[in-house]
Amino acid sequence: MTFRCSLAVICAALCASGLQAEEAKHAQNTPKLAYGQLMKHADKLVFSPCRDRSYAMMEDVSPDRSVTRALDSVGLDVGKKLYVELMAVVDGGMIRASGLNQARTEGRCQLPGGSEESWRAAGNEPGWLLAVGKEVIVVKRQGKADVSVTAVPPRSEGTATHFDTATGGNRLAVTFEKLLCHDTMADSVFGWTATVNLNGQTLKGCAWQR
Repeated sequence: MTFRCSLAVICAALCASGLQAEEAKHAQNTPKLAYGQLMKHADKLVFSPCRDRSYAMMEDVSPDRSVTRALDSVGLDVGKKLYVELMAVVDGGMIRASGLNQARTEGRCQLPGGSEESWRAAGNEPGWLLAVGKEVIVVKRQGKADVSVTAVPPRSEGTATHFDTATGGNRLAVTFEKLLCHDTMADSVFGWTATVNLNGQTLKGCAWQR
């Protein structure tokens, strides 16, 4: 009886260990935001993480090499150094990029939003900025007072993320569509387009995750 109990315990432990190993492997292979500087050297793409002096080679594993084409659109192919935020899996000296959050010519490293901020969006003509925080969504517009409304959980439909909320007399509807968005005034490219409707006024621009 003692032997059988011990064997059962050992089997349970082995099963649990195998499950934990599979979960750890899955976590390691799940793309996460990678922040850093990217440059082209000969035919290699060299990635330098923010706040880290190490280097890694970037491999584009996105469909039709869409990440590389987006980066080339803001000058990577002609030798420009870019600040990039990529959805990627880091594997030793290799970073495998499957998606783009944003890329800026000669941009500086940005701090992640952490638990306080999940999205930002911005546009021109007129200039505006939107930040999705933990408790409020704030819209800043050139020449107008800031508007804050209560934050709500996002609603997903296909490749789009929506926020629909109202506070007091202010109504806000936000859509982030997973389509590349270029800001030619800033020589930047982003992973999402943004459509913001605030009290009947529609604002168009680009969005990125924080």
